[in-house]
Amino acid sequence: MISLQEAMSRLAGSNGDRSVKLFEHVSLEVKMYAPRGVDPQQPHSQDEIYVIAQGSGEFIIEGKRDKIKTGDFLFAPAGVVHRFENFSNDFFTWVMFYGPDGG
Repeated sequence: MISLQEAMSRLAGSNGDRSVKLFEHVSLEVKMYAPRGVDPQQPHSQDEIYVIAQGSGEFIIEGKRDKIKTGDFLFAPAGVVHRFENFSNDFFTWVMFYGPDGG
């Protein structure tokens, strides 16, 4: 078990990184992610699930913009451009990469 507080603490202690790996099993990788200032991420080779742990903002995917908040579930298929914008200073999200490369 990894609590939200533990995940956020691990990220805070990671020398300014925007994400920290928390768990890995077969094709599943779980991270805590907190963009700061801007979200520079590029499309990934695996499908992704986000669960907003804290804060709010906007999620942009394939030109569509949605307001997001704590508790929301988001899906980003492999290879698809997506990012967070206008997020609060306290924004943290769980991110799970899974499945084969290419989705």
